[in-house]
Amino acid sequence: MTLQTLYALAAGPLALLAISAFVLGCVYRIVTAFRQTASDRMVLYYFHPRYALRSILRWLTPYATVNMRRHPVMTAVTFVFHFGMVLMPFFIFGHMILVYEAFGLSWPTLPDVLVEALAWAVLLALCFFAGRRILLPEVRYLTTLSDFLILLLIALPFLTGIWAYRGWWGAEWATVFHILSGEVLLVAIPFTRLGHMVSFFMTRGYMGSEFGGIRHARDW
Repeated sequence: MTLQTLYALAAGPLALLAISAFVLGCVYRIVTAFRQTASDRMVLYYFHPRYALRSILRWLTPYATVNMRRHPVMTAVTFVFHFGMVLMPFFIFGHMILVYEAFGLSWPTLPDVLVEALAWAVLLALCFFAGRRILLPEVRYLTTLSDFLILLLIALPFLTGIWAYRGWWGAEWATVFHILSGEVLLVAIPFTRLGHMVSFFMTRGYMGSEFGGIRHARDW
C-alpha cells in the first residue's frame, strides 16, 4: 500500500468510521448510565439542577476547590493537559480545513506557534503523570500497565503532530500516523477510562445534587 493510498484511507473512510464509533460509543455510555440510574429511584429523586450546575462549574474552574488549592502543581498540569487534549484540537487550522472540506463548516483557529506550544505542554504533562505513577508509592500501588498504555495512546497523536508540523525526517509518514493514532484515540475514549470526559458531567452533577440538596454542604 502506497503512502498516498494509506493517507486517503486514513483521512476518508477510517476517519468517518472513527467519528461514528466515538459518537455511538458516547451515546451508549450515556444511555447505559441512565439505565443504571433508573434502577435507583433515589438518584433521580435527589437530582437538583441548581446544585448540579454549581458543582460542575466549580470543578471546571482552576483552583476553585479546596483539593485543587492543596495540590497547586497537579492542578496546573491537569488543567493545561485537559485544555490541550480536549479543546485545542478543535482550533487547529489543519483540522478545521478537513472539517470544512467534509461539511462546509469553519471557525477561527489558534496560531500555529501556540498550537505547537500546547502540544509540547500536553507531552510534558503526560511525562509528569507517568513520573507520578512511578515515584509516588500511593499512586504506584494503584497503577497497572493499562495506565501507561493510555498515556502512550494520548501521546502519539501529539508527538506525530509535532513531527509532521516540523517537517522532520519522514514527515509524510508522521502525518499518516498522526491521523491514525488520533482515530484510535477517538475510538478508545468511550470504551476506556477516558470516558470520564463524558461521564464527568453526570457523576459530578449527582454529587453536587447530593451535597447541596441533601447534605446542605459544599462538595469542594
